[in-house]
Amino acid sequence: MSRAFGIVAKVVLLLLIGGLLAAVIAPHYLDRIYYRGPVGGHFDGERFRNPDGDADTRRPPGGGGRTGFLWRQLTGSDDRPSWPMEVPVRASRPAARVTGDRMVATWVGHATVLIQAGGLNILTDPVWAERAGPLGFGPRRIAAPGIAFADLPRIDVVVVSHNHYDHMDIATLKRLWDRDRPAIVTSLGNDAILRSRGIAARAADWGDHLYLVGGRLTDRPPVRPCQVVAGGSCGFPSINVVRNHHWGSRWFADRNRALWSAFVIRTPAGAIFFAGDTGLGDGRWPEEAARLGPIRLALIPIGAFRFEPGQMASGSHIGPVQAAEVHRRLGASTSLPIHWGTFRLSYEAYRTPPRLLAAALRCTGQSGFSAWQIGRPVEVPAYRAPSPVRAMTGETMQRCLDTPAVRALE
Repeated sequence: MSRAFGIVAKVVLLLLIGGLLAAVIAPHYLDRIYYRGPVGGHFDGERFRNPDGDADTRRPPGGGGRTGFLWRQLTGSDDRPSWPMEVPVRASRPAARVTGDRMVATWVGHATVLIQAGGLNILTDPVWAERAGPLGFGPRRIAAPGIAFADLPRIDVVVVSHNHYDHMDIATLKRLWDRDRPAIVTSLGNDAILRSRGIAARAADWGDHLYLVGGRLTDRPPVRPCQVVAGGSCGFPSINVVRNHHWGSRWFADRNRALWSAFVIRTPAGAIFFAGDTGLGDGRWPEEAARLGPIRLALIPIGAFRFEPGQMASGSHIGPVQAAEVHRRLGASTSLPIHWGTFRLSYEAYRTPPRLLAAALRCTGQSGFSAWQIGRPVEVPAYRAPSPVRAMTGETMQRCLDTPAVRALE
């Protein structure tokens, strides 16, 4: 019976792959044009690009062709380390609001975080779906959301970094929109996808600054713009769209029709950086974001970096070692590692990302960046400038990480 089921499953997967490849060969019905606008430094009139180069985001991260990569992802037939079928999560019920200079963050799972600061409730890349993929396919959630949707407080601001299924969950966004009518900010072109499902969103380009005044977004700074100082209060919050290094697609044929981005959200309680989903690229984008700080809380991905044994990063995803360097370049007081432990997207073992991050931080002497438990509200300390840490060369880092414990990490 199990063998017959396996054969049927493979036939279904082959049919799915065939259908997706057909979309590439005859893309007229799936090549959606999400955005029209002037040609610029990262838009050629048809598609967006990374100004620091796209070669590392075009090729499959584990080598070989795209068909083979997709097959390995769908079937898990790459000798990947085993993962738990399910991990226990103790969900929490957040307070309705957090006021004053307090900032409380709850990791819901993957790239979804509830941040409560300065009287605002903010959600990043909200995903409550059971699977991260189209038509019921894709990786299955192994960790339940750290907050039940029904227990979410009223949400004021939602940021959506890009249109991959593990970051843009249309069903969840529709529920949030129908319930709370939050201010939704995303990158250029992604608003067209949301609008097609009756979800209003404001699209912005890298370098754009939007202000939240009376619950509404405006691109004109108010009379008293929000100038965040360490631990102090300020006027109106702002959502700043900043560069990262990634790509976007809902199907094969619509690659880079919409933009990807990171965000700096400035609140009366301090500034928050959300990296979205990103590779390192030229590595200058963290310092660009840091100019909008100081950053009290940074959300930095550490997972989905290993697609073959020993790999430490991919073009589209930073690994824990690069994440430690991003933390340093941001000058963040506290950082939360995200994008791991919820959906299995790559090769590394379940606990490898936080363990490798801890090893990298021991090498660099940094602090303020360690794994949090899904569902546990964390009181984010007031901003405190981190002690200066010199950049570590790749060779020096490699020598420092050459230990039995690190070599044993799959």
